[in-house]
Amino acid sequence: MKQKDTKATIQFAGDDLFVGITPSGHAQVLETNSERASAATPMELLLLALGSCTGVDVVSILRKKRERVTGYRVEVRGERRDAHPRAYTRMEIHHVVRGRGVSERAVAQAIELSESKYCSVAATLRPGVELVSSYEVIEERATDDGE
Repeated sequence: MKQKDTKATIQFAGDDLFVGITPSGHAQVLETNSERASAATPMELLLLALGSCTGVDVVSILRKKRERVTGYRVEVRGERRDAHPRAYTRMEIHHVVRGRGVSERAVAQAIELSESKYCSVAATLRPGVELVSSYEVIEERATDDGE
């Protein structure tokens, strides 16, 4: 099996800012001055990468299962070491699924498939980071009467 080779370029832009260009050509500003917080830090982007990777999988799987999902979000919380390098030691991934008659079993299966088979970011992080997933399913009423 041939491995896919990808290349990102990160250019120093001065004043603790970098501009990253993804392999697909998209620009992303990165901040290394956490007090100024004018852009995402590299460690914040890891949280986004994990959440979006598993989120894409979960939504796709739930669609294939014909679940009536009307809203979905992923919350990712990271715990880091106090000492340098301040690596993540644990990441908690919380899936919030909103819909009508959504099966909790289907949600649990979708998360499990993402974690064990499809999410490349989780597979990359897992050897050194404890990944803990949870979920909640919020039943949405058929009519919204403002209550």
